[in-house]
Amino acid sequence: MTETMVGFARTVRAAGGSADPERVQAMLAALDHLDVLDPSDVYWAGRLTLCADPDDLERYDRCFAAYFSGATARPGRRPPPPVVVRRMTVPDPGAEAGEQGAGELKAATASAVEVLRDRDVARLTAAERAEVARLIAVLDASAEQRRSRRFAPAPGGRLDPARTVRETLRRGGEISLLRHRAHRTRARRVVLIVDVSGSMSPYADALLRFAHAAARSGGRQVEVFSAGTRLTRLTRELRHRDPDAAMAAASAAIPDWSGGTRLGEELKEFLDRFGQRGLARGSIVVIASDGWERGDAALLGEQMARLHRLAHRVVWANPHKARPGYEPLTAGMAAALPYVDDFTSGHSLGALEELARIVAGAGSGSRELR
Repeated sequence: MTETMVGFARTVRAAGGSADPERVQAMLAALDHLDVLDPSDVYWAGRLTLCADPDDLERYDRCFAAYFSGATARPGRRPPPPVVVRRMTVPDPGAEAGEQGAGELKAATASAVEVLRDRDVARLTAAERAEVARLIAVLDASAEQRRSRRFAPAPGGRLDPARTVRETLRRGGEISLLRHRAHRTRARRVVLIVDVSGSMSPYADALLRFAHAAARSGGRQVEVFSAGTRLTRLTRELRHRDPDAAMAAASAAIPDWSGGTRLGEELKEFLDRFGQRGLARGSIVVIASDGWERGDAALLGEQMARLHRLAHRVVWANPHKARPGYEPLTAGMAAALPYVDDFTSGHSLGALEELARIVAGAGSGSRELR
């Protein structure tokens, strides 16, 4: 129980909450007097000890839902807390000293999140990277829904003969109520392939954190791989609830970090090994790479065409796409682009939020170069 709750406190702290060691000890002390198997007791023990101000409540609810149930509570529409930016003004020569001190500064507000949203993660300071990591940790990256072949009871829709007959028999043969059914819906499978080669090293951490957010939101419907000189499956490592622990496990599992890139060979390996198992068929496949291919670009084009025939949608996130004047001149990117449904950047927090909307089916990338 202690390990689980400390991991939950780390998640709250990673999301920007006030889960300092003293508050964590208070939560554990409270749970000693409560039923740790009762979700309500666990919820209120954490809420009353880990939340320091009203801004923490919504953040706490999102973290609790994500950590204990795998669900993601959607954030409210309340604007983010403002940050005070002080601006110098010209003092009045005739004013007294006290009045001058009061009039020298004016407060102007700007959102810290808005400032970071469009900043390239490769140009952030260490503190800004940590803040972006906290925001990615609570990102909703749920996949779009698809219609299942299975049916479920519904208030309307197609008539359900079996349930209608059973209801009629319970009522002594009198047909008084018709039962209906409709197709169930379930999340589409999402497959993320993240390039961890040397040219992608400034962006690999943020993209893997996005993959962790997707794995947390989608559960077993999400598969994650890293691509460099070899293909590495990271699904198990990124299912850890704690973001930092998940990143540490993924880093230890990747043998070719900051190496070269052979996307064509690795994509072929993915389709040969996992395509027959259904990982690609009908899935949303997200490839995060700058397209620098050291292998055969023609092979990459062939495998992208093969992937495009199997997948529901193919999304390519290239961080360099956001740069002014970008054109897909690399051989790998030029070979892959004809088989890409959504072409986006993924270079910033805002771009990752757009990528999440694309995965959810609520947004659409572009094949435009600018």
